[in-house]
Amino acid sequence: QVQLVESGGGLVQPGGSLRLSCAASGSIYSPYFMGWYRQAPGKQRELVATITSESTVYYGDSAKGRFTISIDNAKNTVYLQMNRLKPADTAVYSCALITGGSTYWGQGTQVTVSS
Repeated sequence: QVQLVESGGGLVQPGGSLRLSCAASGSIYSPYFMGWYRQAPGKQRELVATITSESTVYYGDSAKGRFTISIDNAKNTVYLQMNRLKPADTAVYSCALITGGSTYWGQGTQVTVSS
């Protein structure tokens, strides 16, 4: 069984920064894939950024130039550093892990960008 625990969400003013963390535990097999997705009210889930255990990264259009995804393989933890946040970034951010042919999701963490 795999568990994902997210942290780091909250309320931030426009232009501010937040760092999300997602710690995975359980049966994790390399290579593996982790990513951040977000869903705003009334909108479809959107890919934010992904990273593999070999540190290959991909950014969605909304994240390019502002967000940075990184991974600590020793801790099975993925981070999302979000800078220059905008109100349009307000959403529930969820972490995903693909390993051993299965996909696992975290519970999600709310990010609200508002003055």
